[in-house]
Amino acid sequence: MQTIESEAELEAHYGAVPQGAIDKVFDHLTPLYRRWINASRFVVLSTVGPEGTDASPRGDSDEVVRIADAKTLWLPDWRGNNRLDSLKNIVRDGRVSLMFMVPGSDTVVRINGGAVLTADAEITVQFQRQGKVPQTVVVITVGEVYFQCAKALMRSRLWTAGDESAALPTAGDFLKEGMPEFDARAYDDGHQIRAKDQLW
Repeated sequence: MQTIESEAELEAHYGAVPQGAIDKVFDHLTPLYRRWINASRFVVLSTVGPEGTDASPRGDSDEVVRIADAKTLWLPDWRGNNRLDSLKNIVRDGRVSLMFMVPGSDTVVRINGGAVLTADAEITVQFQRQGKVPQTVVVITVGEVYFQCAKALMRSRLWTAGDESAALPTAGDFLKEGMPEFDARAYDDGHQIRAKDQLW
């Protein structure tokens, strides 16, 4: 297999960047980007650390992040599995990327920047849900924000293809694959109830 070994070789293979792909990038949240991000309930948070990279889905019933100002976002860390992969990366290497999505829209909004964690009660309490607050909040400083070409979502028919999950492995199946004695059916049957009680 022949591989591409340099940026120059890569750029020569693809050709020039359209001017619009450059001009669409801002170093802060403009009014339109603020409006779009406020509508998003789902984001993929990507981080990097000594062991490699991590991408983590984050979602909420309302806006997935809080816009603190034109350069700052707050992302609450709601209850999960306590692996802390993304959070460990952030405390060791603050570089982050985010991909925001809105159901039905083929637009994806991307942010690259830096992040720190806070457990400051004055911030975490602002996200209170059902008497619970997140243990930490990821404070993101916007380096660049721009929208992504819609072609990937159009090709995948992400919002229009309908439910294709019936024949796929379940969460219980994945667990049983590593633990043959695990009761996958019981886990899957109770998953919706457990998840409902542990969303926040």
